Amino acid sequence: MRPNEITELLNRPISRELLARDLTRLAYVAKDGTPRAIPIAFAWNGSEIVMCTAKNAPKLGALRENPMVALTIDTEVHPPKILLIRGRAELDYVDGIPDEYLQANTTYEMTPEQRVEWEAEVRSLYSDGMVRIVVTPTWAKLIDFETTLPSAVEELVQQRAQRQHT
Repeated sequence: MRPNEITELLNRPISRELLARDLTRLAYVAKDGTPRAIPIAFAWNGSEIVMCTAKNAPKLGALRENPMVALTIDTEVHPPKILLIRGRAELDYVDGIPDEYLQANTTYEMTPEQRVEWEAEVRSLYSDGMVRIVVTPTWAKLIDFETTLPSAVEELVQQRAQRQHT
């Protein structure tokens, strides 16, 4: 996909709604060669998906070895809205707690007091810092089952239309 096509797709209202959610599923290849798909909090900064993790997370070694990833952000209702993204993970080791980590967790319902306690706990737990996993989309697809469908279903719809015209 060309960058302008990705930008156009990610700026659609449904995409923006999905990019405002808290959780994505990160798919990558583990060091043993088997696939992994894990839920992880994320923040969208307008051009990149940023996920944060502990410096000792096993996924970091796998991402250093093979940085190609896929992300799924979706809804739990029917019909689902699904945003699929592919890209390359860049690892950014940081001291302290990245702003994106705190931002990605702002929609959890907490009282102001609970928020202060949570942030103190996070700062204590990750006192050695964290790693930002930054993914710039190189491919994206939005599926809403109203205006867009999975490619295999689109193909079947076209085949059916061709059969009906013969």
